[in-house]
Amino acid sequence: MEFNQNNDIVKLCLQGIGMEKMGKPEEASRLFVQAWDEATYDFERFISAYFVARHQKNVPDRLKWLKTTLQIALEMNDDSVKSAFPSLYSNIANCYEDLSDFDNAKKNYELAASFNDKPSDKGPFYHGTKADLRVGDLLTAGGSSNYLRDLKMKHIYFTALANGAGLAAALARGDGRERIYIVEPTGSFENDPNVTNSYFPGNPTRSYRSQAPLKVVGEVTDWVKITPEERQKWSEELASNKGEIKN
Repeated sequence: MEFNQNNDIVKLCLQGIGMEKMGKPEEASRLFVQAWDEATYDFERFISAYFVARHQKNVPDRLKWLKTTLQIALEMNDDSVKSAFPSLYSNIANCYEDLSDFDNAKKNYELAASFNDKPSDKGPFYHGTKADLRVGDLLTAGGSSNYLRDLKMKHIYFTALANGAGLAAALARGDGRERIYIVEPTGSFENDPNVTNSYFPGNPTRSYRSQAPLKVVGEVTDWVKITPEERQKWSEELASNKGEIKN
C-alpha cells in the first residue's frame, strides 16, 4: 500500500478534517460518508470507515463502524495500519463500557494492551536529504530540524516509501540537489509519533525514527518529484503549523 495525498479518497478525508477544524461537523461527516461510498480498495475503506465512525451520534452505530474499521485493518495485515490497533480496540472497549457490556469491554481493553509499538516493517528504507553522502556513511541524530531551525533532533528519521523520502528531500534545508538514500537502521526504531495516529489512523506513510545511526547502502535516482506548486503549498503549511514537534 502506497500512501498518496493525491488519492481521491485521501483528499476527501483531508477535506473532511478541514471541515472539522472549521467547526462544521455535518459537512465533515458528509465528506467522510462520500469517501466510504467511493472507496474501491481496503486502505481507502479503512481510512474512510475510521472517520465515519467518529461522527456517529449514538454508541451502537459508532461501535458498528469501529468494528468495520478494525476488521478491514485485520484483513489488510499491513504495517501501515498495525499501529492503529491499540486505539481501535480501546475505542471499541469504550463503546462496550457505555453499553454496560463489561465483559466485552474488558476483553477489548486487554487486546489494546497486548500490542506493543515496535514496528515490524522490513523495509527497504529511505532517507531524503540534500546532503552529499556515500555508501557506508552514517546518518546520525543531532542535526537541526528542517522545520524548526533552532531545534536539534534527538532522532534520525526515515520511511519505507521512496516518494515520502522524496518529499523530505524537497523540503530539506540546503542548496544541494535532492537525494534519496537507501538506508539500514543500525539499532531499534519506532513509529514516528509526529505522524502516527495523527491525521490518519495508523502509520500510513510508514515513517519511523531511531536514536541509532542509519547506514547508507545505496541511492534512489528515480522517484515522483513534487511540483513547484506543491513545494510552495507544503512550505506555507509548514510555516503556518503551530504544532509542537515530538522530539
